[in-house]
Amino acid sequence: MAVYTDISEDDLSGFLTQYDVGELTSYKGIAEGVENTNFLLQTTKGAYILTLYEKRVDQSDLPFFLGLMHHLAGNGLSCPLPIPRLDGALLGELSGRPAAVISFLTGVWLRKPDANHCREVGRALAAMHVAGDGFDLTRRNALSVSGWRPIWNNSVARADEVQPGLADEIGAELDHLEARWPKTLPSGVIHADLFPDNVFFLGDDLSGLIDFYFACNDFFAYDVSICLNAWCFEKDGAFNITKGMALLAGYESVRQLSDDEVAALPLLARGSAMRFFLTRLYDWLMTPAGALVVKKDPLEYLKKLQFHRSVASAAEYGLVRESLSP
Repeated sequence: MAVYTDISEDDLSGFLTQYDVGELTSYKGIAEGVENTNFLLQTTKGAYILTLYEKRVDQSDLPFFLGLMHHLAGNGLSCPLPIPRLDGALLGELSGRPAAVISFLTGVWLRKPDANHCREVGRALAAMHVAGDGFDLTRRNALSVSGWRPIWNNSVARADEVQPGLADEIGAELDHLEARWPKTLPSGVIHADLFPDNVFFLGDDLSGLIDFYFACNDFFAYDVSICLNAWCFEKDGAFNITKGMALLAGYESVRQLSDDEVAALPLLARGSAMRFFLTRLYDWLMTPAGALVVKKDPLEYLKKLQFHRSVASAAEYGLVRESLSP
């Protein structure tokens, strides 16, 4: 359940008078998502999403998130668009929380994506990287390599409760990643969380990308590695090279990876697996029993990390280049 802040119909109706969206006819909470409170609104002018930004979201980041969606949509990317208030502002306040009204994007997210869907995701990710060019706000990626050790330090004392030997394994892996992490790869605005539930499809056609609340500035290839982890593994933990080949081909049909990006991809994939392992581990250990949040198994991402450790080159992810060999 992701409705942390409840709202009354009267308060919501009053809030909506600040927007040119018509009169409220119905609203309901949206259970998916863990960061913010979301409602689906129906008005006399159509459907909208209302997002209340909870305390875990830094309010100073909101101009970046909302401005980025405007920028990307203006450059041809299909994504939700913040609706301006009558005074032109993109952000208001409701029930003591910063709040925004966002356009409704049609489509559903896929529980069982296939290789064709992965190709569309790769193409859309590259399109986002291109569309982000010229956006003048920046946001540091607090969940990149410099942020992993502090998260780990909050979990290490209990890590072996999850799996014996985990503390030693992750400590050594962090040492490896910190010593070898790239510094000069092509970079710009990345999504940083493009999991299947953040991509909408209508049939086999990708209808848009959503949830830009982890977006930041970082390496483009790091974003690609996040998608390899999120889209190209099967439920039994096996990497599906057919999906990997499709995702990478889709990406390169829009933006070709440089030789340095290709060479760094196995290390970046290890790093992105580490990032999601660490945040899942923290939530697994620290979320109180009975909390209305579904905890995700951190060991899923440990297995992915271990797979990437064995990868010698991007060819093993399905990247087709004459100069590559496993």
